[in-house]
Amino acid sequence: MRLNVTDETSALHSVLLGTAISNGPTPSVEEAYDPKSRYHIEQGTYPLEADMVKELEDFAAILERNGVEVFRPKVIEKCNQIFSRDIGFVIDDCFIKANILPDREREIEAIAHVLEQIDPQKILTPPQEVHVEGGDVMPHHDYIFVGVYQGEDYPQTITARTNAAAVQWLQSTFTNKTVKAFELRKSNTDPFTNALHLDCCFQPVGDRYAIIHENGFLHQEDIDFITTLFGEENLFRISAQEMYDMTSNIFSISPKVVVSDLHFERLNQWLKEREIKVETLSFREIAKQEGLLRCTTLPLSRTTV
Repeated sequence: MRLNVTDETSALHSVLLGTAISNGPTPSVEEAYDPKSRYHIEQGTYPLEADMVKELEDFAAILERNGVEVFRPKVIEKCNQIFSRDIGFVIDDCFIKANILPDREREIEAIAHVLEQIDPQKILTPPQEVHVEGGDVMPHHDYIFVGVYQGEDYPQTITARTNAAAVQWLQSTFTNKTVKAFELRKSNTDPFTNALHLDCCFQPVGDRYAIIHENGFLHQEDIDFITTLFGEENLFRISAQEMYDMTSNIFSISPKVVVSDLHFERLNQWLKEREIKVETLSFREIAKQEGLLRCTTLPLSRTTV
């Protein structure tokens, strides 16, 4: 298998999509990895396995209808394997294994049948001190965008998934790229102010556009950088409620085709006005775990533009 991912929107050839089969029982409040999941556990509205399985199968059908080769992980009994983006990511022709939460290490074992098709020299494992998850990493042509958290309370902040060591490692590994770090706003308790990953508050779309929730970033200079790079007129700004709903977490099949939640009416209309085709489905149940379409995917190959 030849890997190739240099951006978020080039034509997609192959992707690993998560599974909700044998997702396991509803976790306890103490087991929640994020404040949105915690809320739904407390309210008794945590999503049912059957509903999440349907949402992912609907997504797979859209991808396959658009000519994408879809790989799925081997099912591990009673294990949440929905969010493939957390366990690894591709930059150029290299697969990087993410250093994820210890409880989730089995998930990488479940994609061994995919990794076996990749040149072993192209599979990279960061050093132990590097904490990084794929939701925080976005290749963007000559850049690699990385969401980080560097507060002193990092060890106690379960929503802080990528650290400064990851930025340094990525820059030393991909010397032909400029690694641009964005420090994100985190909260263990409030899903309206928690940017769990970079793709929860920002994502490029189309050939020149981007979705952004400014309050997801801690520093104004990072917002200014994005505004200058993409252009004020090319940004779709979302509210705290829209970030909570995961509006920035759509998924691009190509610059002209995206998959979005049908409930994102404002965003979907904006995309259509820019001649981007919007394939829609409902992902409202999976969204209760503070993840959406991008989170469930791990792109393996895109056409370089």
